[in-house]
Amino acid sequence: MLLSLVSVQILSAAEKPNILFIFSDDWGWEDLSCHGHPYIKTPNIDRLAAEGTDFYRFTVASGVCSPSRTAVVTGQFPARFSIDGHFAWVPSNAKRGMPDWLSPKSPMLQRMLQKAGYRTAHFGKWHLANNMIPDSPLPSEYGYDEYGAFNCAGEQMPYHEDSMHCIKFIEKSVAEDKPFFVNLWIHEPHTPFHTQPKYQWRFRDLPEDDNIYASVLSHADDRIGEVLDALDRLKVTDNTLVIFSSDNGPARASKPGTLELKYDTATGAGWGLNGAKGITGGRKGYKATVFEGGICVPFIARWPKKIASGKINKVSPISAVDLLPTFCALAGAEYPAGYKPDGVVQVKALLGQDRNTERTKPLFWKMPVKVNSDKIGGFHWVTYATMNKKWKLLANHDLTHFELYDIVADPMESTDLKKQKPEVVKELITSIKGWQQTLPKEPTGDVFSTLRNQK
Repeated sequence: MLLSLVSVQILSAAEKPNILFIFSDDWGWEDLSCHGHPYIKTPNIDRLAAEGTDFYRFTVASGVCSPSRTAVVTGQFPARFSIDGHFAWVPSNAKRGMPDWLSPKSPMLQRMLQKAGYRTAHFGKWHLANNMIPDSPLPSEYGYDEYGAFNCAGEQMPYHEDSMHCIKFIEKSVAEDKPFFVNLWIHEPHTPFHTQPKYQWRFRDLPEDDNIYASVLSHADDRIGEVLDALDRLKVTDNTLVIFSSDNGPARASKPGTLELKYDTATGAGWGLNGAKGITGGRKGYKATVFEGGICVPFIARWPKKIASGKINKVSPISAVDLLPTFCALAGAEYPAGYKPDGVVQVKALLGQDRNTERTKPLFWKMPVKVNSDKIGGFHWVTYATMNKKWKLLANHDLTHFELYDIVADPMESTDLKKQKPEVVKELITSIKGWQQTLPKEPTGDVFSTLRNQK
């Protein structure tokens, strides 16, 4: 029997669900065998879909990594923190008007859950700072009881050890009879592509670039399977909400090229971007855009006997900024004084009790691009976007060029309706201008590296 929102909120401490949030990196919507990929095999993620619900209308808060992750942990649009692009080395951050890290004083999902009695951990990619900024705060300063990470200051955890550490943390939490919240933020399929012979052998009949891409996803799927098996072994599967998603859409090289090795300071050597073969399921654009190919990503949720099994939800518009309020509602966690999420509680949608197709609270996106209206082309010209009710509007930096879609009836953004619906365009442009007024002009606080002072 499915729990109502009210009954979820009054669960006793012993009944609070564990939460395992698996966040992949650049995983395309169709890069799953359960989504029809022609050769990639993901049996463990497929298991989640078979035992849970597959939500087709989940969107992240950015087309790139760091702002997307900021939205998850804060429940607010990343532009509120002046985080519009990925955290890079200090000169690049300064040039783009960005901080050097997300402030540890920001509202944090994991801290709210800690106060509700949860043990919290983060394993895998960080990228709320950068490993090239040695004085950036460690993940332990953000409200995690334990962590192992890369793309952060300090020691870089080998990317493939994420599941091992995750399982050890879950075992410890179960032994202590404490509910747990774990971010399992896996590397794949971000570049460099780190191949292993075992996984390449599985796809030995494919061309080299397809073989590389399929093998790294298969490796990630196996590690996810290890964690799911541990939940079974520890007999906590039935009281654990597991979500699999991605921080943005798949990466693609700007033009065809040869496969080459590249080196990443956080994860080591592997194959470069010309091995990227991600598929968006027909959605426009890829990573670094806010067309649906860049922000509409896999979102599969399993919670046995609570979330319906083997179902597909093609209607509920869930956003990454909804995760914090939703997880807090499930955990009985309270917001800190003065905090207001940009998202909404989506427990009813998860439980199949609310299948509304339109959002009542608007979403906004901001990307670090500046393209004049006479230079518009491709998918990378959009600076601002908003979705309100059934409408999605995309606009360039000075709001002189825009496109309008009925995102409910036309999720592939195939028919631009700006000429047919000028009144809707005017309303949404006005809402973007109003949102702009709520954003900071520049980053503030203790979010700058001392490297900025060096000539």
